[in-house]
Amino acid sequence: MLRTASSPDSLRSRTPMITPDLESGTKLWHLVKNHDHMDQREGDRGSKMVSEIYLTRLLATKGTLQKFVDDLFETIFSTAHRGSALPLAIKYMFDFLDEQADKHQINDYDVRHTWKSNCLPLRFWVNVIKNPQFVFDIHKNSITDACLSVVAQTFMDSCSTSEHKLGKDSPSNKLLYAKDIPNYKSWVERYYADIAKMPAISDQDMSAYLAEQSRLHLSQFNSMSALHEIYSYITKYKDEAVLSSFSCQDNQFK
Repeated sequence: MLRTASSPDSLRSRTPMITPDLESGTKLWHLVKNHDHMDQREGDRGSKMVSEIYLTRLLATKGTLQKFVDDLFETIFSTAHRGSALPLAIKYMFDFLDEQADKHQINDYDVRHTWKSNCLPLRFWVNVIKNPQFVFDIHKNSITDACLSVVAQTFMDSCSTSEHKLGKDSPSNKLLYAKDIPNYKSWVERYYADIAKMPAISDQDMSAYLAEQSRLHLSQFNSMSALHEIYSYITKYKDEAVLSSFSCQDNQFK
């Protein structure tokens, strides 16, 4: 807190008054950015000041977590350092995408790369990174959520084929891993190339694999419980579901 007998206009413009003391003539001010102020340039200056204050702490936190982020990315984007064999479904799915690209004469590498990124890393892994409570019985508070959002954004940038042009006004979460992303991108490219070199999976082998997975996990799922959850959902949203059904029928007739 800062006490001032006569606060200058520049201080008053960017720091909101909390309570005036009418007897002594002093005023109490919080040293925080005034988000309601109309002067955009003053707000930008305050935001820049806050960013610089926390930059050292931000870099220290990144240094602490760097090894864990590297280990995570290397494990995901590797066919050798996984602790277990690459699931057959991934190889089968990537080969299917390559076959479709060949069938439609799509030779652009970026297109094939984007297809594979969208169907696995960006569809599955980003959700797991951003929402660990989907997998683990944990509580994710707002601070943890913000940190995981930075890691998830870095993960998405690593899967992109476009160049990320950054400047001094770029957000800190983009600048934080800017030097690491080219290395992560090389891991993604190597991962897709290594999978392409693996022996093809036949339809019979894939069917046998899925049947074996169903057998192994048969006792882990309760079909009646799943039906109960679906029933509860339909009961709650039955009016919306009926209206949506009628709307689809009307569109078909049109």
